[in-house]
Amino acid sequence: MKSSGDSGASAMSIGALAGRFGLATHVLRHWESMGLLHPVRDAGGRRRYGAGDLTRVATILILKEAGLGLGAIRSLSATVDRAARHEILRAEAEDLRSRIAAARASLELIEGGLHCEYEDITECPNYRRRIAEHIGSQAPCQGLTTREPTTPRAR
Repeated sequence: MKSSGDSGASAMSIGALAGRFGLATHVLRHWESMGLLHPVRDAGGRRRYGAGDLTRVATILILKEAGLGLGAIRSLSATVDRAARHEILRAEAEDLRSRIAAARASLELIEGGLHCEYEDITECPNYRRRIAEHIGSQAPCQGLTTREPTTPRAR
């Protein structure tokens, strides 16, 4: 991933580029240290960024918003091989599917608690089923409490 190397009036300082995206300058320096950015240097050794760098920073931010880590982004930017790119993206898609499934299960548990009519949330059927699954029990509710469940709260 080469820098655009724009010089002159269109070149930006690290502060200008960071400000354009609402980033701290240390973020751009970190991305440079990871090989994600390659700014040119002026005669004084200062980083100068051009239009290509704007595109790269926007790309990094979009991929981060999609859930990709900097390592995956670096791997994607380092390959031109379609098969290698697809393998990276397949792994990221599978990871995202797992996170979505976990988030759905969490939402289901939370919504179950919101709709639970028992005084003690641990007595709600959905909660008890999830606890049984978590501890590996084949029979939900066995051994979860030593007391009898209370009745649902009166409305």
